[in-house]
Amino acid sequence: MARRRTLRPEEAELWQAVARTAKPMHAPTLHRKLPDADPMPPLHKPEVLPAPPEPKLNRFRIGERKREAPVLDTLPPLAERLATAPVLMDRKNHDRMVRGKLSPEARLDLHGMTVAEAHPELIRFILNAWNDGLRLVLVITGKGKQGPDHGPIPIRYGVLKHQVPHWLHLPPLGPCVLQVTEAHLKHGGSGAYYVYLRRPR
Repeated sequence: MARRRTLRPEEAELWQAVARTAKPMHAPTLHRKLPDADPMPPLHKPEVLPAPPEPKLNRFRIGERKREAPVLDTLPPLAERLATAPVLMDRKNHDRMVRGKLSPEARLDLHGMTVAEAHPELIRFILNAWNDGLRLVLVITGKGKQGPDHGPIPIRYGVLKHQVPHWLHLPPLGPCVLQVTEAHLKHGGSGAYYVYLRRPR
């Protein structure tokens, strides 16, 4: 390896003159100035919602009687559901039927029967009436007796009163039945149903 010699004074002066005229090819990375960053947007403060009001509790005092809570039922009453059902039969005959102007051609009384006894009896009666070409029959269920209510869930009374319209829309009776409505007062009112049958094929 060759030994490095020192520059003479005139060589050093010449080197300094050349170095002053030189321009760097690349800017030095250590001293490069970074572009100014965009100022950070101010943070959005979440909207503070007011606290919901505390539920008002009815104070109970010793010796005070319990207040009866209202019974809530999600389904409309059966009479309302039947009254608002679409009219599938002739409108004129329907109006006469609900006003009690049409006389039933046959009647079935289910009073005192259990559900197990009433269902086959209803099937037999409706199918025989349909085969005989009858159009309007009366099914008497009774209004039912309201028993004690021991729980928060409302209990429907009058099991047959609520079951009969359901049965009339299910097979094998559904294809035979055209319309079901509550009977007029002269034929039993809310304790009986008019069943208007289709014509036999």
